[in-house]
Amino acid sequence: MHTQPRAKAILAAGAAVQLLTGIPAAWGVFQQPVMEAYGFARGQATLAFAVLVACYGLGCLLGGLLQDAKGPRPAGLLGAALLGGGFVAAAFLPAGQILWFLLAFSLPAGLGSAFLAPSVLACVQKWYADKKGFATGVTGVAMGLSGAFFTLFVRLVGGAFGMRACFGALGGVMLAVGGAGAAALANPPAARSRSARAKPGAPSLTPGQMLRTRQYWLCLAAVALAAPPVLLFSPEILQLAADRGLPEALAPWCVVIGSAASALGRLACPAASDRLGRKPVLYGVYLGLAAGTLGFAFASGWWLAAAYGALTFCYSGGAAVQPSWNTDLFGLEHAGVNYGFLALGMSAGSLVSYAGSQLLPLSARHWAAGACALAGLGCVALVKAVPGPADTVENSSPTM
Repeated sequence: MHTQPRAKAILAAGAAVQLLTGIPAAWGVFQQPVMEAYGFARGQATLAFAVLVACYGLGCLLGGLLQDAKGPRPAGLLGAALLGGGFVAAAFLPAGQILWFLLAFSLPAGLGSAFLAPSVLACVQKWYADKKGFATGVTGVAMGLSGAFFTLFVRLVGGAFGMRACFGALGGVMLAVGGAGAAALANPPAARSRSARAKPGAPSLTPGQMLRTRQYWLCLAAVALAAPPVLLFSPEILQLAADRGLPEALAPWCVVIGSAASALGRLACPAASDRLGRKPVLYGVYLGLAAGTLGFAFASGWWLAAAYGALTFCYSGGAAVQPSWNTDLFGLEHAGVNYGFLALGMSAGSLVSYAGSQLLPLSARHWAAGACALAGLGCVALVKAVPGPADTVENSSPTM
């Protein structure tokens, strides 16, 4: 199926869409300009980031419902409109009004990014049902590279014309590119789609059935626990880099390095999980998050950038493996909405990370991040295969 020209075109369209959705990975480059342009305190700007990520998790659920009911194109087009519209609206918001910023920017931008995510992921996995890790990896590379794209865009356009003009220009790009990419999305022909799912004994759970499984709640907890090792620090990465010895002019390279590492993780980890299995790769991801947190606590200069890159590699790599693991466990038929329920862990993780960033000193945040990574590892270890229709499914697939 994946050799068909239509499949390659849809994969390319999905990658183009994902290039515009990696805002959480790049928020460090937005934070200070947003504070200056809108008169926000650090906590207010961090709250805008936390609400955006929380809405991303909720939006994955809503977008998944729409995707499963109407197909990837309507969900993707609505997502592009929300994402681009949120950025355009931010260009006209008054200074000092954090509530309006949350409602007009964080809410639609988070929901829009999330409407696009399940649309792309569920669609490309159906076209590449025998290489789901590869397909999600290709689109994940684009999402990872979006951090570098946003860094350059904010530095060039925002530096020359101001942050409001930068938001407006980004919104226009998102409406044009995101809309065109979403319009190209389509599920494979029904016969092929059924054939891709028709493996004897394979599970095919509805959302209600999935929510009653122990596996879902363990996966949800694992997703939530992966967030603090990165989100406790990413909004302030430029300030942390400057405080630990990088010249202010070079501090944005931390975001670029983190973006490149994120892209590599989103490609390498899903591809490796196709060959080695999802759980072994996720074990490595959570161990990497724990080790990376330890290194990040003591690193300075360019070593800080390297440690941050290790964290984003593991975090993004794990996030890219989760959609394939989700369909391995619960089936492809309801992939969009089932992934949306799993993504609620991102909402929980982002809100916990925001609370931690405001309540804990930096040294305590490092300990909390490491503990979360190890707890996430334990959750992954406890997940077992979901029994198939006859309750006799053996865990024989290399992807389990």
